[in-house]
Amino acid sequence: MFDEWRAATLDNLSRGVLEMKLILAALLPLALAAVAFAQTPEGVSPDAFYQLGPDSLAQEGVPKGRIDGPFVIPSEVWPGTQHTYWVYVPAQYDPEKPTALMVYNDGQAYMHPDADLRAHNVMDNLIHRREIPVMIGVFINPGRRPDQEPSSLTNWGDRTGNRPDEYNTVDDRYARVIVDELLPALQSEYNISDDPDQRGIGGSSSGAIAAFTVAWFRPNQFRKVISMIGTFVNLAGRGGNQYADLVMRHDRKPIRVFLQDGRNDNRGVRRDGVYHQDRDWFYNNVRMARALTEKGYDVNYIWGIGRHSQKQPGAVLPEMMRWMWRDHAVSTDPDDTIERSLNK
Repeated sequence: MFDEWRAATLDNLSRGVLEMKLILAALLPLALAAVAFAQTPEGVSPDAFYQLGPDSLAQEGVPKGRIDGPFVIPSEVWPGTQHTYWVYVPAQYDPEKPTALMVYNDGQAYMHPDADLRAHNVMDNLIHRREIPVMIGVFINPGRRPDQEPSSLTNWGDRTGNRPDEYNTVDDRYARVIVDELLPALQSEYNISDDPDQRGIGGSSSGAIAAFTVAWFRPNQFRKVISMIGTFVNLAGRGGNQYADLVMRHDRKPIRVFLQDGRNDNRGVRRDGVYHQDRDWFYNNVRMARALTEKGYDVNYIWGIGRHSQKQPGAVLPEMMRWMWRDHAVSTDPDDTIERSLNK
């Protein structure tokens, strides 16, 4: 009798230990994460908290779009310079149908397979699940002379190209590059929609203010803007910090804007050691968001803890794209099997 009781007791204890192990196994990752967060040393970069999610990575079973290019177009806006660009063509592209367009400034950084943004993967995944419309993506680099080095992940073109003037100056010249030089080249090869609501443009840092500039000066051509760590500051006296005032002074334009920035972005301290608010990246991004909101724009924004880097931008790009293109056409017909299927 005792032996039977002992066997039953040990069996119950074994099951209890097993259940406790399973519970601890489930809780351990959360506990470790909490401890790691609580014990993060001051020297750890705030960018370490941002990682790419599955929507930014190549997924098995998802049709892959192709990348055409590189192509080069000479610029009449900035004589003597040229722009290099690549074209993402989704697997679902139908040349018989007008297609949405998304342009990315600093294109080499947005399409690099091992960098922080990987916009081609984002488009592959979201188009496949019908979370954004089928769209052509264009990755365009800032202009440069033919004898200058092309942009790269270690040199985006500020030292070897025309990027500072093109991207940071508050005038219509870069809008003319996109609308009058790039668009005709694209339309000669691809069926791009003429609807400005079906055209978006985005970028990071100086590429972000350049994206806003295109829509600001040509809202009849582009109406969607993604801005990441945007340089809405008075960089080298080019006056990017005036955009919030321009937004308030002018009638509201039909532009949809999504802003992202980090609280540890560049803080506007010059070599003289004095703080200059007109060169504070985070302050002026928040100022832009407030101006756009007060003026009644269709605006969204995300403020993180990161620095002037692509870490948080890469982590949130899929969500920015979903929000930006949230009103693309859908069918609610219960018998529409195509709408509920995955794109082939």
